[in-house]
Amino acid sequence: MSLTLHYCDDEPDIRELVAMALDMDGRIALTVHESGEALVEAVRGGARPDAFLLDVMMPGIDGPETLSRLRELPGGDAPALFFTAHARSEERERLMALGARGVLTKPFDPMQLADDILAELEPVR
Repeated sequence: MSLTLHYCDDEPDIRELVAMALDMDGRIALTVHESGEALVEAVRGGARPDAFLLDVMMPGIDGPETLSRLRELPGGDAPALFFTAHARSEERERLMALGARGVLTKPFDPMQLADDILAELEPVR
């Protein structure tokens, strides 16, 4: 059984690397969005993923604002992980206080990414 994960990131190269890494692993069914707005619209339109992976820094609405908007929607209550290059302890604490299940850091090891995501979500699986 695979986990359905909706992921948003504004960087095409990062999106492609994440998609390739998770596709090779096979335990996570990934849907990729180019922006927080696109992810919010997908959930508004009926998408019901098991979890979200949100880039923190994006133009338009950033990851924290995306999470806030998701939480207002039916189906937007799935566990969320943030993905950031700025993983200082105070930033981690801030993101966790917003309701994140975990924080993953960039750069990341593509061969380890699925394990890292699943480990952060383990309490809900």
